[in-house]
Amino acid sequence: MDSQQYMNDFFAQVEEIRKLIERVQILVEDVKTKHSDILSSPNQDEKTKAQLEEHMAEIKMIAHKVRAKLKQMEMNIDYDETSDKSSADLRIRKTQYSTISRNFIEVMTDYNKAQVAFRDACKQRIKRQMEIAERKISNEELEDMLESGNPAIFTQEIMTDTQQAKQSLADIEARHQDIMKLEKSIKELHDMFMDMAMLVESQ
Repeated sequence: MDSQQYMNDFFAQVEEIRKLIERVQILVEDVKTKHSDILSSPNQDEKTKAQLEEHMAEIKMIAHKVRAKLKQMEMNIDYDETSDKSSADLRIRKTQYSTISRNFIEVMTDYNKAQVAFRDACKQRIKRQMEIAERKISNEELEDMLESGNPAIFTQEIMTDTQQAKQSLADIEARHQDIMKLEKSIKELHDMFMDMAMLVESQ
């Protein structure tokens, strides 16, 4: 393959990755909107939550695809550094790789911040609902409840004879499930970041 064709193929790959990152950007903005909708809704909106989960699954799928493509690109660059490829072409490719990797990390950092903010807001919502149901809870107790994976430890004392208390209990249990899913998503993102940050730093 001649040098021009090689560079054309490389730029086609860059464009493909850029489009995938743009798709993630659109999804992240929509995720933020869904977070706001869920937090401002007094009742559980199952449709919005289902859409949110679909977006999160798509972001995860695209992120893995982008990471794999960037890793392959990095391997090709490393290989070409040890061969006789044109140094001017190689510099261009390294710059493009570095730029698009940082762009990907920025978008995923934004997504991570949105996830963390939503998780923290859900925690505060649980705390408020506990207070409405006349069961005060400290931050430490809240963390214990979340780590135990069993909200019943703390909610069993709530008297559910009033409609408001029943609603509070349902809300606490739903938020608890949201947080458990978020914790898993945030950990997966963190693992991916560590990997991507090392890739970019090595360039």
